[in-house]
Amino acid sequence: MLVGNVHLIAGTAAVVPQILGLLKAEGISVEGNPDIYVREYPRFGVDDAIELRDRSNKRPLAGSQRFFIIATPGMTGEAQNALLKTLEEPPADAAFFIIVPAPELLLPTLRSRAQILVLGHTEDGEQSIDAKAFLAAGREERLDMLKPLLEKDEDDKRDIGKIVSFLSALERVLAKKPEGLHAIYRARKYIGDKGALVKPLLEQVALLVPKV
Repeated sequence: MLVGNVHLIAGTAAVVPQILGLLKAEGISVEGNPDIYVREYPRFGVDDAIELRDRSNKRPLAGSQRFFIIATPGMTGEAQNALLKTLEEPPADAAFFIIVPAPELLLPTLRSRAQILVLGHTEDGEQSIDAKAFLAAGREERLDMLKPLLEKDEDDKRDIGKIVSFLSALERVLAKKPEGLHAIYRARKYIGDKGALVKPLLEQVALLVPKV
C-alpha cells in the first residue's frame, strides 16, 4: 500500500512500468488515464519544476486523484528549491513519483518531504557497458570501454542518463569496497552540471576504482 503523496525511487525510466503496476494494484486504471502524467527529462530544470507545480494545481480530469511520474538523471539545485513548496504541501489529490538514479544526492530538504519507495531491481535495457566487465578490465581497456558513453548526438550532447545509470551500476558492484566509491560519487555529483568536464570525470573513475 502506498503511503504519502511524494515518493522517491532510485532508478531510471525503466522502472515506470513497475510504478504503473503499483497504481493498478491500488485499483487505479492506468490505461489511457488522463490523470497519470509520465515524463522523462534529460535534465530537470527550474522551468520544468514550475510547469510541474502548475500542472499539480489543476483538478483531475477523470478520477479523484492525479499522479505525476517523473524520471530524470538529475535535477538542478534551482529546480529542487522550486519544487520544495509543492512537495511540502502537495495538493491532496496529487501524488508524485520522482525517479532519479541516486536520490541521496538530492537536497536534504527535498528528501525530507518524500517517502523512499523501494522497487525490485530492474536492469536498464539501454545500459551500454557491463559494470562487472568494466571492473574486471585493466585501465587501458576501461578507457576504451568508456568511448560509447562519451559519444555525442546530433545536438552535440551526451546521454547523461546512460552515464549516471552506468555509475550507479558500478556503485552497486563496489558496495563492499568503499575505497573505490569516492571517484564514482564525485563523477555522479558533477556529471550533469552545465559545462561539466564529462570525459575527465569518467576517466578518473576508470583509473581510480579497484579491479574486481
